[in-house]
Amino acid sequence: MDRSDPRGFGSLGQAFLRWLEVKGFTAHTVRTRKHGLEVHASWSGQQGIRRPVDVTRGLLEEYQRWMFSHQTDDGKSWSFRYQCSLLSTVRAFYGWLSKQGHILFDPSSELELPRTGKRLPTHVLTAEEVEKVLLQPDLASPAGLRDRALLETLYATGMRRMEVAGLDISDVNPELQTVLVRSGKGRKDRVVPLGERALSWIERYLEEGREYLVQGEDCGALFLSATGARFNHCKMGTAVRGYVDAAKLGKSGSCHLFRHTVATLMLENGADIRFIQALLGHASLKTTQLYTSVSIRKLKEVHTATHPGARLLPPPKTDEED
Repeated sequence: MDRSDPRGFGSLGQAFLRWLEVKGFTAHTVRTRKHGLEVHASWSGQQGIRRPVDVTRGLLEEYQRWMFSHQTDDGKSWSFRYQCSLLSTVRAFYGWLSKQGHILFDPSSELELPRTGKRLPTHVLTAEEVEKVLLQPDLASPAGLRDRALLETLYATGMRRMEVAGLDISDVNPELQTVLVRSGKGRKDRVVPLGERALSWIERYLEEGREYLVQGEDCGALFLSATGARFNHCKMGTAVRGYVDAAKLGKSGSCHLFRHTVATLMLENGADIRFIQALLGHASLKTTQLYTSVSIRKLKEVHTATHPGARLLPPPKTDEED
């Protein structure tokens, strides 16, 4: 975005992003907003609009219609979730411009976001399938020990991959068998149970594997890459996906697959949904309730045991058969 015009998209957009940083928004949120601004500014420029002050409600509605009909180079449409993300950036940007006095009114104030719906996880692992994935890392190598400890941590806690990547050694409390999740989603800290099994694998990795990954000054991160730096969340996701594929379960997924699995298995074993909410760090119980739809196996068992029409009965005998 061109920043030569102090009232243009480039200059005001940069000021908006700086404001987000000052207010403590996460780097991920700032990157998402930056991308959304770039898409909106590019489209506006094609319409001959260079300044936010010239944007009207009608123009934003046209922008929304363009997003709905837009297709990528391979002929695919943008998902409603992606469109919603772009429009959320627009609303946040123009709301900020209005409050800061850069524009007289907010043209996005009545802009309605598309309904994204609630998507169920594509795959969820059984307890037996998880065990097969956990057996995939090569325990003879430092990286293999790290990955086994990483998989055990994901399975024990249901943490997001960004949260696992951000763990330091000091966040693990062996006495309480807990781990501190610092600055989780929404910059909220929480303490979650780790359990004996995951803790034992972490301790083995710390004793037998991590020291071989350290190069130069120790950064203090729990999980290290081959270069001695903090294990990048993208590489972490790639590694986990590889182990899931290697287990040949006919299912795909990465770190979030474990998150879905943890919630589903605990619900099936009788955990209260509010404890699942606290474990996963969901701000709203509605988000956690998604997993009640995934936990179908127990419902099927109850249905079979209690519904009078659930079982296929043999046809009644005729008089001739008698």
